[in-house]
Amino acid sequence: MTTLDTPALDLAQVRPAFSDPMRDSQSVFRKVMEAVARPGTIADLSGAVEPPAGLEVASAAVALTLFDFETPVWIDPSLAGGETATWLRFHCGCPLTADTANAAFAVATDMAKAPPLSAFNQGDAKYPDRSTTLVLQVAALQGGRPVVLRGPGVKDQITVAPAGLPDGFWDQFETNTAQFQFGVDVLLVAGASLTALPRSVRVEIQGG
Repeated sequence: MTTLDTPALDLAQVRPAFSDPMRDSQSVFRKVMEAVARPGTIADLSGAVEPPAGLEVASAAVALTLFDFETPVWIDPSLAGGETATWLRFHCGCPLTADTANAAFAVATDMAKAPPLSAFNQGDAKYPDRSTTLVLQVAALQGGRPVVLRGPGVKDQITVAPAGLPDGFWDQFETNTAQFQFGVDVLLVAGASLTALPRSVRVEIQGG
């Protein structure tokens, strides 16, 4: 595994985590799991935590809830060695990896430079559940190109329109869905809001 350099922690610069770790993590976990079970719906994680520079509230809350010492995490190279990396190492204890294919979780904040979905761990026949879960920070969860979601957890259909996704994202996601049960799961976040795109959901690009 290729890990990132880990300079000494400067604890004076580390922002706090949850004020009530057990209660707050349970609350965030329930909201995230409900979002995954109901693709396209939006979870509100307002007030969960004060994030470090580089992370949105929802991204930081997900990290505190799901990342731990057993989950290699890929973060944007621009965040490596900075406040976000220190915060994750201190509060989550997660190893940071430069190897996208080894990541259990990934946090992408620069959509223009985000690796393609296929660059991450797709799972395998023995452990399809060990694929990467991507946290993508986008400009907004509304106002972008409309896309219809269908499949497990969606009653009939639901339209989503996140703004600021990488070029070709929906084409990549269609390919991702086509290989189910393999493939990555995606959490889109904007500020304190989160919506989920599990690998099982089917997409129909509107106007395309």
